Amino acid sequence: MKILVIEDSRKLQKSLRAGLRRFGYAVDVAGDGDEGLRFALHTDYDVIVLDLMLPRKSGREVLRAIRRSSRSPEILILSARDHTRDRVDGLEQGADDYLVKPFAFDELHARIQALVRRRFNQKSPLLDLGDLRIDTSLHIAYVGAECLAFTPTEMSILEYLALNRARVISPDQLLNHTCDANSFASRNSIEVHISSLRKKLRQQGIDNLVRTKRGFGYYVV
Repeated sequence: MKILVIEDSRKLQKSLRAGLRRFGYAVDVAGDGDEGLRFALHTDYDVIVLDLMLPRKSGREVLRAIRRSSRSPEILILSARDHTRDRVDGLEQGADDYLVKPFAFDELHARIQALVRRRFNQKSPLLDLGDLRIDTSLHIAYVGAECLAFTPTEMSILEYLALNRARVISPDQLLNHTCDANSFASRNSIEVHISSLRKKLRQQGIDNLVRTKRGFGYYVV
């Protein structure tokens, strides 16, 4: 999944980016409201983590502008403002969740996972694809009791295809949802990751799970 963090604290930016990337997320970071809004309006993010007290444009202004646009990311406000009225205002203005600072990273990750499941109408973190089971909360895939050794990018691609089961996803869409703005990845790299995914699945006796619709993209059945 692709996440935008709009936060002016460089220390927190670095911590969130590193923590989320460990789970295989593609993460972009913006340090003020203007920059964050530009990112949000020009890229298709799955989740946006938004601080309220930002320089140049407040988090509430950013939130309202996103909700007036054609973009529809899940938005989680991450703020030191802990009054009930602040939380109610944020949710009423279009936020999907509100987490108060200081916070535990595990809780943030769990809330992001819940928003992703909501985005894809997925009640459970477990996705069953025949003999293959994917746990989107732990970002692992396994057959029986054996965990498959996918790279974070391979796991991200597999999760995204599984969440969009039976829907053809283009290489550009996979690039957008699995690579951040600073990545030099190309369509060719997506082909390489897909090839590696298929090879590892075949080693477990799973063939033809990830399919190609020539000229359009990839899908799982």
